[in-house]
Amino acid sequence: MQWDINKLKWTREPLDFTITPEKIEIITAPHTDLWQRTYYHFRNDNAPVLQMETDETFFSFVVKTDFSGSHHRFDQCGVVLYLDSENWLKGSVEYENEKFQHLGSVVTNHGYSDWATTEIPATVKTMWYRLSRRDDDFCIENSVDGKIFQQMRICHMINAKGAIRFGVYACSPEESSFKAVFTNMKITECQWLAHDGQAPDKEA
Repeated sequence: MQWDINKLKWTREPLDFTITPEKIEIITAPHTDLWQRTYYHFRNDNAPVLQMETDETFFSFVVKTDFSGSHHRFDQCGVVLYLDSENWLKGSVEYENEKFQHLGSVVTNHGYSDWATTEIPATVKTMWYRLSRRDDDFCIENSVDGKIFQQMRICHMINAKGAIRFGVYACSPEESSFKAVFTNMKITECQWLAHDGQAPDKEA
């Protein structure tokens, strides 16, 4: 399997974007976001998502994001696996203020989102992500140089059976807009290796 821009499909096509084999650019629109219910008790499902579909059960997807233009609270762009409005995951850097921003991930199963984050300096303007699939389990990693990746999240997607869709997204939940740039996109053999410690539980 290879990353092929001819196989990409939009969920909510943005008004302003550019797609080439080497680069994807998305100009975000204000008040666009992905979030479901938890804590805030509202539901936002209008961010543009650009994905390709696969039934491969073991692979890794790598992408570099450039968010130099982000400047307003919650501006974000990153990697995504969007099945439908109530089942998806995303990894991104969300702008907070001139001092720090949030590197984090959101996993949404059956209409409820969680958010795991860590603060990083606001001077960071690029980030690599690697999304790996092992059946219906997934791993999100990040890297500042595209060489050394660090684990952000291991998760299970309840509805990720068979064919799935994965790719990139960008949005500005508040009154903002910026240019999100995606490069170095590639698909490789699964870099998330099988667990070599405790043996899995045997089914009764």
